[in-house]
Amino acid sequence: MIFSSLYKKILDTLPQAIIVCGRTGKVRFTNAAFRRYFPAATERSCRLKDVIGCAEKASACGKGASCAACRLRRLFENAIAENRARSDDVDVSLMENGKKRDVSLRMFAVALDRKYCLGLIESVYEHELAKELNNAHVIQQRLLPAGKEAGGVPYSYMYIPCREIGGDLPDVYELKFGDVKNTFGVLADVSGKGIAAGMLSSFVRAGFDRGEPSPARAIRRLNGKFKELNLDEKSYITVAAVRIDPVGRNIRYCIAGHNAPLLLRSGDGVSEIEMAAPPVSNWFSDYAYEDKEMAYRSGDILVLLTDGVTESRNEAGEFFGIDRVENILLRSSSAQRFIEGLQTELKAFCGGTFDDDLTAIAFDL
Repeated sequence: MIFSSLYKKILDTLPQAIIVCGRTGKVRFTNAAFRRYFPAATERSCRLKDVIGCAEKASACGKGASCAACRLRRLFENAIAENRARSDDVDVSLMENGKKRDVSLRMFAVALDRKYCLGLIESVYEHELAKELNNAHVIQQRLLPAGKEAGGVPYSYMYIPCREIGGDLPDVYELKFGDVKNTFGVLADVSGKGIAAGMLSSFVRAGFDRGEPSPARAIRRLNGKFKELNLDEKSYITVAAVRIDPVGRNIRYCIAGHNAPLLLRSGDGVSEIEMAAPPVSNWFSDYAYEDKEMAYRSGDILVLLTDGVTESRNEAGEFFGIDRVENILLRSSSAQRFIEGLQTELKAFCGGTFDDDLTAIAFDL
């Protein structure tokens, strides 16, 4: 079987992995995508057994004791014998970063004539995409808060992305002012879902100034950096940022279009901390975000949450709502108890299936 140089160039541009074999198992052609995943594949001397990482020691492909059980070889032989297209799941060894990885991929085999067969692995591209999504998921997980205490303030959080890549970003850290450590909490929620949202949340992680003592100035600078991206008006980021001062017993905060944080005051119920300020976006030329302050008492619990929590729906289409969140908070003796109760009731309410990312951070003050 001879392919013209034009056909080879065309096939080399396709993302699908393509191979052409003869009845004897000799490989006659592989395109660039195939060779990327199967480096052993060459157009001249390679055999089918070399391509798939077969452990059979027989010198000729198809002559070994285990060859009869080879699904790939059987797929090719049946396609040629029946002179029609066939498909099956085949086990192969891919090369990734210099290491072999055993995977099961869907192979389509088409008889070109009675001597040759073309095989196409449609799912290699999807396999690569799934691998990249998994890598991005791992990176996102590593950006999450590491501990359960910062600046002497215990905290607990919930992060449940509805897809592999989430658009919410919780962050907790501390800054030292003289001999006093202050605790900072930031919760951002970007527009959209999936890969684009994940990239935008990574932008927030890199663009938010963790060395800035003022939440408002940090959000103002993030807004300036966001404008440099030149995104359309559909793209935006809501942010809630707080600074907890354990000596002055006050909370300095700035909220940019985000859900109102909640403060459970010991013996006085729950207060919503509201602020009329727009999200980080291109909607206004230069919005002047400002800090506000409020006092707290020992034993209070501060909660930051995204709208994915309150807007989660059950099968009847009913919202979870802020009232349910506040009722859980009223029954909670600590930040950890609140997060545990919130997760339990959300899963019971929604049946474990969510249409948006669910994130909340709670602080024991």
